[in-house]
Amino acid sequence: MAATLKDLSRETGLGLATLSKYFNGGTVREKNRLAIEAAVKKLHYVPNEVARSLKTQQTHAIGVVIPELSNTFITSIISSMEDILRKRDYAVIVCDCRSDPKREKEAVEFLLHRRVDGLINMATDPTGAHLKAAMNDGIPILLVDRLVENLRGKVSAVIIDNAHAAGQAVRKLTGLGHRKIGLILGSPNLYTTNQRLTGYLNALTEAGITPADEYIRYGDYTMDGGYQAVQELLKLKDRPSALFVTNFEMTLGAMLALQHQNIRVPEDLSVIGFDKLELFGEIFPDLTLIRQPQLSIGREAANLMLDLLTSREAVPHRIVTLTTELAEGKSVRSVCDQSNFDTKEYGQCL
Repeated sequence: MAATLKDLSRETGLGLATLSKYFNGGTVREKNRLAIEAAVKKLHYVPNEVARSLKTQQTHAIGVVIPELSNTFITSIISSMEDILRKRDYAVIVCDCRSDPKREKEAVEFLLHRRVDGLINMATDPTGAHLKAAMNDGIPILLVDRLVENLRGKVSAVIIDNAHAAGQAVRKLTGLGHRKIGLILGSPNLYTTNQRLTGYLNALTEAGITPADEYIRYGDYTMDGGYQAVQELLKLKDRPSALFVTNFEMTLGAMLALQHQNIRVPEDLSVIGFDKLELFGEIFPDLTLIRQPQLSIGREAANLMLDLLTSREAVPHRIVTLTTELAEGKSVRSVCDQSNFDTKEYGQCL
């Protein structure tokens, strides 16, 4: 028979009130804490989470709604978040909506029915309508990676500076003399897509280059999308001399398409990809990449959610913005006239 709270009381000599306080997250004397933990181990005591949730009105569960569970960038963030939340006794329930707004709304409803204490969302629906019920119920909501403009000031978020990230890549290429730069974006109308497009356009304008729509393609953040986008760009009469791909899966697809077309990188085409993950080194070593801080995103998201859960009234909604870095590789080359190239200015054509 499973050990009960009364068994713990007899083993430790402590009252039920003290034991209840400990298991509900309260502070007890150090000697009492040690006695309780020793007794829990000895008796193999497992708290009745259902009973505790009924009493405290907390399930110690966090719902996470994501667009694609197969996306490596997303899973790395979830792993980082889960490590921290689990240490604080929170379970994580992950729902994959497959980038479908209808499924996303259903996932949020499912989690609300399970009475999750908080909700973390990498939004597919750019309107934020799927989160209305959670907001009305006062559930702490945290957006990750993607802002929802309609919800600014109403929910918290952890994002990267997407415009700056794209600008880093494009400035690297324009500094090496490239003027025809292809861009492969994710799904239209998403926050990350729009911000990365803005960074690309701004960097071209700074370099005195008029952006050309024919060099911009959308790949839906999938490997197949990246593959197809490259095929389209290679069919152009005036092909780009460089390519910037804005996520991990699309970068893999783009590189496979270039291999299948016998396009040499960087001899025939310079390439900058996104997200420095271990898999790249195994398949396509020495890629120049914009590196997102996946682990930091996960840690910031978990800690911010814990703040929202423990101090709902005191913590104002805020946006945490993290930066990216350019990881130098060997997939880009200069197309400058070497007689007109200033090595002192970090690869800037004069």
